Amino acid sequence: MQIPFQKMNGAGNDFVVIDNRDLKFQLSKEQIALLCDRQRGVGADGLLAVEPAEKGADFKFRYYNADGGEAEMCGNGARCFGKYTAALLGEGTSLVTFETIAGTLSAQIIGDNVCIAMSEPFDLALHTDIKVDGLDAEVHVINTGVPHVVVFVDDLKNTDVLKYGAALRYHEHFAPAGTNVNFTQVLDAQHIAIRTYERGVEGETLACGTGMTACALIHHLLNDAASPVSVDVEGGETLEIGFIPESDKPFTGVTLTGPADFVFAGEITI
Repeated sequence: MQIPFQKMNGAGNDFVVIDNRDLKFQLSKEQIALLCDRQRGVGADGLLAVEPAEKGADFKFRYYNADGGEAEMCGNGARCFGKYTAALLGEGTSLVTFETIAGTLSAQIIGDNVCIAMSEPFDLALHTDIKVDGLDAEVHVINTGVPHVVVFVDDLKNTDVLKYGAALRYHEHFAPAGTNVNFTQVLDAQHIAIRTYERGVEGETLACGTGMTACALIHHLLNDAASPVSVDVEGGETLEIGFIPESDKPFTGVTLTGPADFVFAGEITI
């Protein structure tokens, strides 16, 4: 089977993107994992598939992790998806809507950046009693489209992301689905840096959109940070998380703004 694809990058988080509006490609978990394999395939943190909408949006968003498993959402992937599908709709398109497992989202094209209107977060739990050996820090939990753990540290550079990330990702509290894990350092009142261990990739990625959203929102709750919050990621970029605090719910109007770039196009036989 010959599959045309685009390779895209969002703040260092990279994706294989395929146009599957005619539902021609019915890929297995193993085939998706092969496409994402950095030695034997295209190489990516995940795969994005454009499918026909079912509930009135412009498109349907399907996201698969590098292991081939489907996930609810991906913030950096959503920005890439927005830029890709805006091009499908034609030159001058500045707003795209798409259906995800986490709800219908919108992407606004702003020059080289894309602003995603995120779904409302839920399953918020601050100051949990979740512990892992060797990590002396509080664990906070929030779902920003997918489940996330947020841990604040004083020395982000020297934090063992693989060791503690895996321990929390597979912690019994989050069984059986597991969770994504973010380690966060406060740089100033409205500026943080993060490193993320991603479920499905099973390692550290250069950026995670839903992860930086989780960290910024928890930073606001713990430290009263105002919107927007700037977030430095390992890919080298600084992105921006906007939100509106509400008295009767944690947040509304959550946005994620940052780059989304086309890298190359090709075809692969699997």
